[in-house]
Amino acid sequence: MADPRGFMTTPREVAERRPVGERVHDWNEVYPGTPGRAVLPIISKQAGRCMDCGIPFCHQGCPLSNLIPEWNDMIWRDDWRGALDRLHATNNFPEFTGRLCPAPCETACVVGINRDPVTIKNVEVAIIDRGWDDRRVTAETPAWHTGKTVAVVGSGPAGLAAAQQLTRAGHTVVVYERADAIGGLLRYGIPEFKMEKKVLDRRLKQMRLEGTVFKAGVNIGVDITADQLLERFDAVVLAVGSTVARDLPIPGRELAGIHQAMEYLPQANRTALGQEVTEQILATGKDVVIIGGCDTGADCLGTSIRQGARSITQLEILPTPPETRPSNQPWPTYPMTYRVSSAHEEGGYRLYSVSTTEFSGDESGRVTGLNLTEVAMVDGRFESVPGSDRTISAQLVLLAMGFTGPQREGLVDQLGLELDPRGNIARDGHYATSADRVFVCGDAGRGQSLIVWAIAEGRSCANGVDAFLQGSSRLPAPVKPTDRPLLV
Repeated sequence: MADPRGFMTTPREVAERRPVGERVHDWNEVYPGTPGRAVLPIISKQAGRCMDCGIPFCHQGCPLSNLIPEWNDMIWRDDWRGALDRLHATNNFPEFTGRLCPAPCETACVVGINRDPVTIKNVEVAIIDRGWDDRRVTAETPAWHTGKTVAVVGSGPAGLAAAQQLTRAGHTVVVYERADAIGGLLRYGIPEFKMEKKVLDRRLKQMRLEGTVFKAGVNIGVDITADQLLERFDAVVLAVGSTVARDLPIPGRELAGIHQAMEYLPQANRTALGQEVTEQILATGKDVVIIGGCDTGADCLGTSIRQGARSITQLEILPTPPETRPSNQPWPTYPMTYRVSSAHEEGGYRLYSVSTTEFSGDESGRVTGLNLTEVAMVDGRFESVPGSDRTISAQLVLLAMGFTGPQREGLVDQLGLELDPRGNIARDGHYATSADRVFVCGDAGRGQSLIVWAIAEGRSCANGVDAFLQGSSRLPAPVKPTDRPLLV
């Protein structure tokens, strides 16, 4: 155990972000230096708050089953090398989760039953950032090669996790990405202010040194057909994500200036990286309305602020979440509470319990506003509140309402894959699809979810592929395809 009285004597502290007035004028991460460096002055005492519980429920909260009490104890004892080893034992990319994961482990922390939980996420990112600074993160090449080949389609966190595990197991792995650079949503979906791309690039360099082959700009299903892929490889892993965006089919949807979030964010990421984007969607000088209260909506908010929007309003159909854990979502479940991201600190307005009924436009066919109505839950359905209609100004509307499943045209149709009732690619307990030698992991099989689930599924899928190719596998399998977060 770390500090036996730490959870009673040490208050919770988190890393301080850069001042809002400074960070909204650049695209750098919102923490000074890196998140790990920002938290270093307080990290030892914060790790000492861990109780080393007899039953560490943080393991239940984390899909990767991170060995949280172990590396907390090591940090309190200043054993950074040991902590890094324990962290990498369960998580291929802690620098990603330490920046992007909403930390369900913290809401499952035993200290959090009646006190503020341990700052698990801050400790995690401090360990890995210092590991990179100290050059302790090195390539892990396999001791032998099996002669088997695996294609991984998609280079998001699930695909990268599966690829690294399979490469380390001795297989020859080629990762295909249809975009012009490797990384999936990590590359062009996550804004720089949440994770600078040099964080991704250094991990990709490690994977290349280990032997993973990356091929960007290749659209599998178009440039290479499904049959051609199966001819070339012994097994195929689909990590294509959930990319079909949920739309809002209401009057006026055809007006110019209404875009899906994933049309807007990749362009902003490209310009932040110094690339030239023609006819870029910009929020500069406009009244921006973001429909959807998810993390993607917050990313649109932070991006619009940095582009100089005149005003920003974020809409959510659900009621305002409570400040504290509601009684129907008891510990250790992940509660739906009111959360403030770094983007929400920077500006904008949030409206809850509202639904958009119509877009309005001018004679040129551009959006000028939208009509709202307040809604209330009646018998499990949202119903409009009479007399609550109003109109708000908008010259740019961003739809951030989530995704409905993987793209069917192309590879999925060519393989003739079965889908589950939710529209995702069906798989068995070993992540195998209905097509021979084809496996699926991440959002394509699970549905839209968290980055930590994507990495866990990629690791588990690698176990299934390795066992298929070799007869058995020593690779870990953190989660089963049927696992779901513990929510009420």
